[in-house]
Amino acid sequence: MSLTFSDSKKPGVPLIPLRKADLDAWLAGLNDAQRSWAQAAGFKAAAGEVLALPQADGQVALAAVGLGDKQTASRHRFVISAARGKLPDGTYDLTTDQLDADELAEAALGWLLAGYRFDRYATAPRPKAQLKPPAGVDVKRLEAIAAGEALIRDLINTPASDMGPAELEASARTLAADFGATARTVTGEDLIAENLPMIHAVGRASDRAPRLIDMTWGTSGPRLTLVGKGVCFDTGGLNIKPGASMGLMKKDMGGSAAVLGLARMIMSLDIPIQLRVLIPAVENAIDGCAFRPGDILTSRKGLTVEINNTDAEGRLVLADALALADEEKPDLILSMATLTGAARVAVGPDMVPFYATEQDDAATVISAAQRVRDPVWQLPFWDPYETMIEPGIADLDNAPKGAFAGSITAALFLRRFVTDSPRYMHFDMYGWQPTAAPARPKGGVGQGTRALLDALPELLGI
Repeated sequence: MSLTFSDSKKPGVPLIPLRKADLDAWLAGLNDAQRSWAQAAGFKAAAGEVLALPQADGQVALAAVGLGDKQTASRHRFVISAARGKLPDGTYDLTTDQLDADELAEAALGWLLAGYRFDRYATAPRPKAQLKPPAGVDVKRLEAIAAGEALIRDLINTPASDMGPAELEASARTLAADFGATARTVTGEDLIAENLPMIHAVGRASDRAPRLIDMTWGTSGPRLTLVGKGVCFDTGGLNIKPGASMGLMKKDMGGSAAVLGLARMIMSLDIPIQLRVLIPAVENAIDGCAFRPGDILTSRKGLTVEINNTDAEGRLVLADALALADEEKPDLILSMATLTGAARVAVGPDMVPFYATEQDDAATVISAAQRVRDPVWQLPFWDPYETMIEPGIADLDNAPKGAFAGSITAALFLRRFVTDSPRYMHFDMYGWQPTAAPARPKGGVGQGTRALLDALPELLGI
């Protein structure tokens, strides 16, 4: 799917973003016929409201899209993108004098994302309205972000029947081939031979072999390692989930989708870093060889882990991948995972809680997230809760009892496997848009990736 702007040389119909406060002055500047048309249509410049004004031959002379008021601006993102599905077929030219640089970039990106459709299994007509690249935006960057986001959405939206560990590997290899990266995979029993025992333990009950996907790109610059949870379907294992809780478990590989989408953005923009992407790809299934509650597993790091719930499997596979990443001591390790329901209770589906070992890194990401309207919220690596993940019979507990601080204790668990690298950040994402919104149809969605992309120059000093 190509999410791109139209030819900049094409003539375009003016598309005017309009705040409620500016409506009267704008109406006064129209000719009598246009003003009468706008008033008859009841146009109030509400958020996402669209007005197309005709010329004598019936073609669109100009169009306006409402931005609403100040309260609307704080409640909605990608408002202008709502116009794309409402405007007639044609090429439009967004006027920019009403928008600052960040608003303009958001508007242009939102327009591209509004063209996304997941049409692998059913026809999904795309909007016909096209947009010329607005003056002042970085076209290459926005199109790269849109392409990365489309990859994230496609991977998450694909059901587990067609997106198991092997298919996730194939997607990573295709991406690597497209950008001259190198991909290596450790599969099945070879995980034991290469000391990745917890990835093997979680995935061994499935007839779809578990694996570690290892992709590298770039030969110079700071070293960044992305680690993404790739649980392609999660039954909960022997601690089986209720049926209602399995309905969205195709998205439990959302962390792997996010790091692949972010990697695509980085590579397509040729950001001067050394990039490594690690994805433990498994299916948490049930069979006679499934790992059990009460088992004690030994991790790559040498730490032992008591299994108190087989449905807390994501942190197990991430732990081995993080330990592998840590051995190389990159400048920064980032993990992304659909890890805990506790994160959703804390901040809901829109916002991504994240953790950082360095407060300066957290501040950088928060600032970037605000600029690009990709909301995140910092939660603490709260040291006093460390005892909650120490069961006594083993070094670590994969599922502490009680209902408190579930996202924090999971993050603390992961931090135990990053001991030698200077900086680590973890994002506990949802990866799903529960109801359609401008530029975000119901389904898989990227979260935190645009904030991280914007933050990378400061995070890595490039």
